[in-house]
Amino acid sequence: MSSQIPEPATEAHLKAENASLGELLGDVTRDLSTLMRQEVELAKAELKQTTTRAGKGGGMLAGAGIGGHFVLLFLSLALMWALGAVMALGWAALIVAVIWAIIAAVLASIGRKELKQIKGLPQTGETLSEIPPTLKPGEVNR
Repeated sequence: MSSQIPEPATEAHLKAENASLGELLGDVTRDLSTLMRQEVELAKAELKQTTTRAGKGGGMLAGAGIGGHFVLLFLSLALMWALGAVMALGWAALIVAVIWAIIAAVLASIGRKELKQIKGLPQTGETLSEIPPTLKPGEVNR
């Protein structure tokens, strides 16, 4: 024969048996409020860390962009002088400028096409729209 030994009542069990529904709902509300505050604080800390890293990374990329600009400038000047050895320097400069105009036009076209494809945050919007009905008691959510 096996006899089950009753487990000693925990503090939570005793509170659940002796507390009114109002007290229990008050505790749940307070706990949810505490949880939300903690989540907001965590989000703030993560956002601060992320923005700090993004700022450093952005600064490094800006420096790389400036360096790349100078590389392209001096390569363009070298091409202009090389072409200037076989034709007038003015015509060589014009040819290099036209090459860069074509490159800029192609990049601008591709960039506009990419920007037109941006749809915002569709998944986040859908998820956020589902939260209020989920919190309404007594309704069937499908």
